[in-house]
Amino acid sequence: MKQRLQLISRRSFLEGMNLAVGGLTLGLFSADALANEPSGRMGPKPKTSSEAEERSAPGLNPNAFVHVAPDGTVTIVCHRSEMGQGIRSSLPVLIADELGADMARVRIVQADGHPKYGDQNTDGSNSVRGIYEEMRRAGATARTMLVAAAARRWKVKPEDCEAREHAVFHRGSQRTLGFGELAGEAAKRAVPKPADVKLRPKSELRRVGRELPLLDGPAYVNGTAVFGADIKLPGMLIAMVARPAVMGGRVVKYDATRALAVPGVKRVIQLPEPKPPYTFQTWGGIAVLAENTWAAMKGRAALDITWDDGPNVSYDSRKYRDELVASVRAPGTTVRNVGDVDAALAKAARVVEAEYHVPHLAHAPMEPLVALARVEGDTCEVWAPSQHPQAARSVAAGVLQVPEDKVQVHVTFLGGGFGRKSKADFVAEVVWLAREAGVPVRVQWTREDDLRNDYYHSVSTQRLSAGLDEAGKVIAWRHRTAFPPIGFTFTGANRPAQRDLQQGVTDLALNVPNVRAEACEANAHVRIGWLRSVYNIFHAFAVNSFVDELAQARGVDTREMFLEVLGPPRHVSLQELGVPKLENYGWSLEDHPIDTGRMRRVIERVTTLSRWDERKKDGRALGLAAHRSFLTYVAAVVSVVKDPEGKLRVDEAWVVVDAGTVINPDRVRSQMEGSVIFGMSIALHSEITMKGGAVEQSNFRDYKLVRIGEAPRKIHVDILEGDGRPGGIGEPGVPPIAPAIANAVFALTGTRVRELPLSRTFQALQV
Repeated sequence: MKQRLQLISRRSFLEGMNLAVGGLTLGLFSADALANEPSGRMGPKPKTSSEAEERSAPGLNPNAFVHVAPDGTVTIVCHRSEMGQGIRSSLPVLIADELGADMARVRIVQADGHPKYGDQNTDGSNSVRGIYEEMRRAGATARTMLVAAAARRWKVKPEDCEAREHAVFHRGSQRTLGFGELAGEAAKRAVPKPADVKLRPKSELRRVGRELPLLDGPAYVNGTAVFGADIKLPGMLIAMVARPAVMGGRVVKYDATRALAVPGVKRVIQLPEPKPPYTFQTWGGIAVLAENTWAAMKGRAALDITWDDGPNVSYDSRKYRDELVASVRAPGTTVRNVGDVDAALAKAARVVEAEYHVPHLAHAPMEPLVALARVEGDTCEVWAPSQHPQAARSVAAGVLQVPEDKVQVHVTFLGGGFGRKSKADFVAEVVWLAREAGVPVRVQWTREDDLRNDYYHSVSTQRLSAGLDEAGKVIAWRHRTAFPPIGFTFTGANRPAQRDLQQGVTDLALNVPNVRAEACEANAHVRIGWLRSVYNIFHAFAVNSFVDELAQARGVDTREMFLEVLGPPRHVSLQELGVPKLENYGWSLEDHPIDTGRMRRVIERVTTLSRWDERKKDGRALGLAAHRSFLTYVAAVVSVVKDPEGKLRVDEAWVVVDAGTVINPDRVRSQMEGSVIFGMSIALHSEITMKGGAVEQSNFRDYKLVRIGEAPRKIHVDILEGDGRPGGIGEPGVPPIAPAIANAVFALTGTRVRELPLSRTFQALQV
């Protein structure tokens, strides 16, 4: 009998698997606490805004983040985007702890993009460190109002009452009132001023700093998690766009005849050409709109387009490397200065110099870009896996030339981001096409689109020079850096700004009497954007590799060289840094000082855990690196070995992190483990190259990431406990990994690696 092929969706497959094994249960707070999808549900008529419904529901609504219903249900709005880092499992728990809520009776709702939430950009490792006290205060405000309502009913003093376990208790009489019983009465009271709201002692935060489950874990596994490509609207079309291969390229002419002949293709539309500075505009090109993704892909492939590639067609990344080398071999603009570097280098007993190069990188999240838009009159709704929904809202409003309050942006789960999905160009595309088509449109990017139309991490060349005295002590340090800055994308800048250089250059603690840092010119030929850890990646690679080179030049242990260059425990002043000011990731040096004591501790701890002192006796080749970024201190040791076939591989890694106050240790460990893999990909394989202005890579076959067979045998993560303000987590683990690997390769082979990726060196060293 002839069998019929039936197509099933990813979601149907996962749901079927879940039923087939009799369901899947994970250790979580409660099933109810997990049944919270982002606003915008899959189905014929998705909800426009579940968080908006909460705001209008009866009960206590003291701020944009907390709602207490008469039945006792507490709804907490998470205004940061979830992309696997567990922010929906961390921020709501912080609020609930401050409130005194039972997580089994808490619902978590994903916020739409709206200014009432303040900063919503899930980028810059700022989701906890930037709003820690603000989120605590949101919970504390609701608690204060509930306690006041109970005290009024009992005719007692509020200070004799406490909120815990989803109720208010009177200490003297042991009377109890549940949150739901008090919600209506509390809602009638004036919202207290921030100065009148007291935060709990840290000891009363029952869950903060403890092991917390990943609340959305089951949804990821059973297929109920809603990602960007899961949203459906009646009558929608799928769009695939043929974009210019070269930045600034434009369509000269096109023939859509063959594309329109593809079954399912409905429209072919030309997008507007972007003009510099490029910001988050559409990329231009031709869109094919069809009833399904396959038809849109086939239609796009059938387009006949003649392109004018524009002035950047001459861009060759291999030749451009020579331009950057020439740039750092000449003096640049001084951005940091202490003492007299030229005089110190001239009288030094020995001068050590080295140049380092890191190529363009792509974000390559596992979920390519996607967005859905519906435009009706002067109103617009967007569903997107956005890291920055307010930027998406502003861009959409700008495209449509309507006020921002006419645009709603619903945030789905993100299948990774790394900074790519905070850029709203894909939202600009979908909004423009939905308006032109007159029906809902989903723009779907492929992996090839993703790699060839990215906002690339900047290419960099650096030249470091150090002068040593007769005793081998470093008396001079000069650091020249050249890279096309992110500012190019927004202003056309060709030199890094001060804020760019605070990532491993102007904020680098050095116990050296003469220091100068110089920014050198570098013109951009592609869109430049931030990627996980940004400029810290190449600055940490150069600095940590150079310190290891200085240790070899002096014949001393690398750890001791690190600690000597770092200097004694202290808080480093602007005067010592030789800069007039420092952005310091948005914080003052009083709140988040550059603390060499904390850096020394992570170095000492990671070398203890890795048995650094026994490495030669054990026959192990270890590399050490350490870096401060996003107000967090991370040190890493990596072991590189030769396998039985003589191939080099990363065998084991140790990471120690000091991020101050930690809400969710499990997520910190996961982020550090992920940082090792991310950093390994940068170190070993990842490289975007351009020829004729166009990207040469197309998919994971030629833009390689670390595969499971290359992953370290073990990754050890140690979190140093601290009471200080929270630092960042998502990005700080990345910068030390590549230099630690490079230093371990030198320890094993005697070959110094000064250019990434290391794959070429690994291949050359195979035996």
